[in-house]
Amino acid sequence: MTRAQSPGLGGLSFVNPQDPGGSGAGIGRTYAEIPAARPAVRATPLPRAVTTSLDDLVVEIDGAGRRQALADFVSSTASTSLVVLVGGEVFLEWYVDGVGGDDLLLGASVTKSALAGLVGQAVLDGAMTLDDPVIDHVPELAGSGYRSVTLRQVASMTSGIDWVEDHRDPESQASRLLGCFADGVGGSRDLLTGIAPHAAPGTRYAYCTADSQVLDWARERATGQRFTSALTELWTDLGCEHHAVVALDGPEESGGVAMAGGGLAATARDWARIGMLQVDGTISGVRLLGQDWVEESSRPAASFTAPGRLPSTLTTHAGFGLHWWPLDGSGRHVTADGSRGQFVYVDRETGTVVVKTSQWAYDEPTDRQCRDLSYLALPRIAQAAAAAMGTAKGTS
Repeated sequence: MTRAQSPGLGGLSFVNPQDPGGSGAGIGRTYAEIPAARPAVRATPLPRAVTTSLDDLVVEIDGAGRRQALADFVSSTASTSLVVLVGGEVFLEWYVDGVGGDDLLLGASVTKSALAGLVGQAVLDGAMTLDDPVIDHVPELAGSGYRSVTLRQVASMTSGIDWVEDHRDPESQASRLLGCFADGVGGSRDLLTGIAPHAAPGTRYAYCTADSQVLDWARERATGQRFTSALTELWTDLGCEHHAVVALDGPEESGGVAMAGGGLAATARDWARIGMLQVDGTISGVRLLGQDWVEESSRPAASFTAPGRLPSTLTTHAGFGLHWWPLDGSGRHVTADGSRGQFVYVDRETGTVVVKTSQWAYDEPTDRQCRDLSYLALPRIAQAAAAAMGTAKGTS
């Protein structure tokens, strides 16, 4: 995961899929800063980690034809950080050399799960419902493939629009959308208005960042809050200790739009707070998301989005809910998932959160092997940490 040096934003880079070497391409045109929660108001520092040593968590991970210890898994999947929380307490906090707890780490599509939290808040507040037609909130899309699509269908990526999420092709719609933010010239929403229909809404799944951008557009219209404003409030409610930054397609004062589908960078600890919220929708006893929302977003949205039913080019280990990736049908195990190995995994039953950031090469064999191994490892890490934390408390 690439970093934003602090202070300043010049180091923030987007993953460049046309660069197999993985150096990243600067997106340094336009950003908005999401301030940390003010200490006098709601900032709630997480406890110090029980350990910073990977050797202190005994876990064996089977995958890729061999059994690995945690340190081997972390190395073989090009991890840059691993933070594990159990019940809101930090059990393990590890960073690769050159990365630290104050560094902002680009979550890529993990941002989509942060967006899900903002949408869930809007639903809880009564500003919108998932059954609302998209064009009730965004009439500009009436001439596009979204004209008969509901918010639930964009949240579950079953909109049926004509879209292929191919960032390796520089001429694809997905690359053109990303380019709006990389170049900072605006126009990302103009691109959305020109997308055509392809399949009947609600009948097939296709991974689609355009759906995320439309979902945020509708949320913005329903609530009157831009992504940056709504996220600033959530950052305070979560008690985040550090500021974050999000990419825009142009200056906000000129109508610049946030990349709600992939442009947020935050510290690993603050990414963990997104996972804590998904446990039951509360933070420190304060309800921020409705229980119904948390349950629905954590479960497969349809039979054809269940684990094992998605295109194998994505994963055979997870399904898709409402901008979260469930690993089972019950909603207990769920993860946020971003390009090149960014994860916020949640075991909702034990309240365990695992943040893994990475920067593995963006080539198909590496990506598939590392993602498959990560999906196998994350539940094992959470299980081992929950057991170890319980043992530590029992002997303290």
